[in-house]
Amino acid sequence: MFKIGHRGALGYAPENTLSSFKKALDLNVDMIELDVHLCKSGELVVIHDKKINRNTNKTGAVNEKKLEELKKLDVGNGEKIPTLEEALIFINKKTIVNIELKGENTGKPTAKIINDYIDNKNWESDDFLVSSALRNEIQIFSRKAPNIKIGLVVNCTFIGKIGCILKIPFGYLKFAKKIGAYSIHFSKRLIRKKYIKQSQREGFKIFVWTINNKKNIELMKKNEVDGILSDYPDRLF
Repeated sequence: MFKIGHRGALGYAPENTLSSFKKALDLNVDMIELDVHLCKSGELVVIHDKKINRNTNKTGAVNEKKLEELKKLDVGNGEKIPTLEEALIFINKKTIVNIELKGENTGKPTAKIINDYIDNKNWESDDFLVSSALRNEIQIFSRKAPNIKIGLVVNCTFIGKIGCILKIPFGYLKFAKKIGAYSIHFSKRLIRKKYIKQSQREGFKIFVWTINNKKNIELMKKNEVDGILSDYPDRLF
């Protein structure tokens, strides 16, 4: 079972920062999950939300800010928002990197960076896993980097002020087959044993996020999932 640090190890350090990645590496994770958006000046930056409101003292959309503006922000404990390349340089092949495409127009530039790291910087295809709930972006990525494993993120549906509707997205297995996915990444709010077994029978690895409670971790292990994403990855051992 893959022990996966969620946004690094956000239970111990500011999420999606170099200090969070360091903590995850110190805890000997099998994989680090991180999120990318494209900023206004064209760089891929490692941040979860499409806006900077939640974890900085400023407001606005990531895609409306240039990198130099984003670099001035404090995302906790003096940490800065890293670019994807800064994150890869820091992780330095010490574990698998699961890059989640969170924003629009991230598939193509992510493929370009990964292809460069494989062609010119001695990384291997197996050093990467790229996932997304954005079906168009994961398809674009896969066409540009066909040798990289991809994962389909399955989340509940959010509709305005109604909130989260706990319903499996229609046709997720069919789509996963269509794109040749390696893995399916379920929200803990949706995961059921029947979905785990059905998806595994179809040949997919099953990753579940975000599991922090020891009781739920043991349940996921009992249900034989293939990987768990946790804010506290040391609890997975």
